[in-house]
Amino acid sequence: MDRPGFVASLVAGGVAGVSVDLILFPLDTIKTRLQSPQGFNKAGGFHGIYAGVPSAAIGSFPNAAAFFITYEYVKWLLHTDSSSYLMPGKHMLAASGGEVVACLIRVPSEVVKQRAQVSASSRTFQIFSNILYEEGIRGLYRGYKSTVLREIPFSLVQFPLWESLKALWSRRQGRAAESWQSAVCGALAGGFAAAVTTPLDVAKTRIMLAKAGSSSASGNVLSALHGVWRSQGLTGLFAGVVPRVAAISLGGFIFLGAYDKTRSFLLGVGAGRP
Repeated sequence: MDRPGFVASLVAGGVAGVSVDLILFPLDTIKTRLQSPQGFNKAGGFHGIYAGVPSAAIGSFPNAAAFFITYEYVKWLLHTDSSSYLMPGKHMLAASGGEVVACLIRVPSEVVKQRAQVSASSRTFQIFSNILYEEGIRGLYRGYKSTVLREIPFSLVQFPLWESLKALWSRRQGRAAESWQSAVCGALAGGFAAAVTTPLDVAKTRIMLAKAGSSSASGNVLSALHGVWRSQGLTGLFAGVVPRVAAISLGGFIFLGAYDKTRSFLLGVGAGRP
C-alpha cells in the first residue's frame, strides 16, 4: 500500500471511529446497562448516559485507525481480481487481522468505559487508576480474548457483506458506489452482524464487569455464556439486542460512510483533484 493510501486509511478510519462512538454513545450505555449483572435500573438506568465518554473519545481515533490500516494493508497484500470467488475470503482475513490489532487499543478503553457506564458517579480517571492499582495492566486487558472472539465473527459477517452489497450496487448502476450508498450497505451489514453476535457481546460485557478474582473475571467465554443461559435463558443471551442492532446499524451507516467519504476525499486531494 502506497503512502497516500496509508495516510488516507489512517485519517479516514480515525475520523469515522470518533464520529460514530461519540454520536451513538448513549445507545451503547443503555445496551451495556441492559447486559450488566445487576440489571438496567441498578446499573444507572437512563441517568448519566454519557458516563465513560472520555475513555471512548480517547480510544476511538487510534482504535479505528489501527483497524482500517490493517484492513487495507491485508487487502493489498492478498490482491485478487475483483471478480474472483476468493474476494469474500480476502475480506474476512483482512477484517480479522484488523480486529486483532485494533483490540489492543480498544479493550483497555472499553473496560474503563463500561465500568464508568454502570457506575456513573465515578470519574473515568478514577476508574482507570483503580483498575491499575487493583489488577495492574492485566486488568485493562480483561476481556481481550472475549472481545476478539466477538469482533472476529462480527467482522466475518459485516465486512464481506458490506463489500458484496457495494459491489452489487455498483454493478447495478454501472459505476462505483457513492459514499451514501456505501453507508446504506454498512447499515444493513452492521445490523445483521450485530443481531447474530449479540450472545458474544453479552459474554464480553459480563467478563469486563465481573469483580476481580471471580470466576467470570477469568475470561472464559463459554463459561460466561453458560452462566447467562442457566440464569436467564435465551432472553439473557440476547439482552440489549435492540439497542445493539440500532446502534450498530446507525454506526455502520456513519462509520463506513464517513470512512469511504473521507478516504475518497484525501486520495482525491493527494492526486491533485480540485
